[in-house]
Amino acid sequence: MPNQKLLANRITITDVARLSGFSASTVSIVLNEAPLSRHVAAGTKERIRAVATRLGYRPDAFARSLRSRRTHTIGIMVSDISDPFCTLILQGIEKALYETSYLPIIMIAHNQRKQFERHIAMMLERRVEGLIVVANWLFGGFEVLTDIEKNQIPTVGVGRDLTARHVRSLQVDNEAGGYAAARHLYELGHREILVLRGPSELADSERRWQGVQCFATEAGLRLASRRIAQLAPAVEPTSGFAEGFRLTSKVIERGIEFSAVLAFDDLTALGAIRALRQAGRQVPEDCSVIGFDDIPLAAVSTPGLTTIRQPMEQMGRLAAEWVLDSLGAPESSATETPPDSATLHLLPPELIVRESTTRPCSRTAGK
Repeated sequence: MPNQKLLANRITITDVARLSGFSASTVSIVLNEAPLSRHVAAGTKERIRAVATRLGYRPDAFARSLRSRRTHTIGIMVSDISDPFCTLILQGIEKALYETSYLPIIMIAHNQRKQFERHIAMMLERRVEGLIVVANWLFGGFEVLTDIEKNQIPTVGVGRDLTARHVRSLQVDNEAGGYAAARHLYELGHREILVLRGPSELADSERRWQGVQCFATEAGLRLASRRIAQLAPAVEPTSGFAEGFRLTSKVIERGIEFSAVLAFDDLTALGAIRALRQAGRQVPEDCSVIGFDDIPLAAVSTPGLTTIRQPMEQMGRLAAEWVLDSLGAPESSATETPPDSATLHLLPPELIVRESTTRPCSRTAGK
């Protein structure tokens, strides 16, 4: 069989020992950098490593894990790889693990509960030493994480609050982000602001709305109910674009005046921009638009989208570093101390000003 042939042709420590002239135990000590290697002469080490390189020897990670009873693997469960939110977090995780001895095992749930549960079971069977759950706002059903807790596997959730499942979690401060978005538009002079809230079942939506309301109360800004709309429940990561287009078009058709759009996220904002253009209104000359997330499309759209940036890559990096820290890995370089229990850690958002927002023109400015 092909697999048996590959195994038969694999270079082993015995092959290196035979060609180098040293015992298999000495070769093993040197190539595995065991503590006893400090007693091996430098010339011997150099000879063994040169032979190993020439033969193309690679350590057998599987055999090593059997001896040490450790797999040096970190499981990464991604709810949907097509979601730019998840992709950017994944980049941060990969960069944090790149310089370590830990191998990431990435599995994708495609927002399906059954697939999520099956992948978690497979990770447990393969004895991953840590787990990072990258969860977008479409996905729920994390009951299976109780199995992770029972197995005492260090776990961090990114993008969703999983503390109810006894999982420490990382999120952006959504309330502070909503506050910053409203303040930006207000400071530009906008008073008639169309607010496109996120789906009602989503906790992030409520927190961003709370931030908007908090600023409005402080500034004495009136948020008229006719200029507040809510996205329908999402069915896929790109649903926000269609909803942003639909809701903005509907408000325009009803003849409701507004000089700015505060959108739930970037895709919703981009949908609103398309609706405005189809109605003959230019962004930002006739209407300013602000989003939330700072996905890659925000920077390359026309005009460039002003948005509230989530530090997604930083969240991924911190999640990986916290798992490594929990494992006592020497490679860990966490700059922030991980929480001692399943707590929610909020990272500050950042206002990114681009070309989609400006001061209102005289014919769209509110009274």
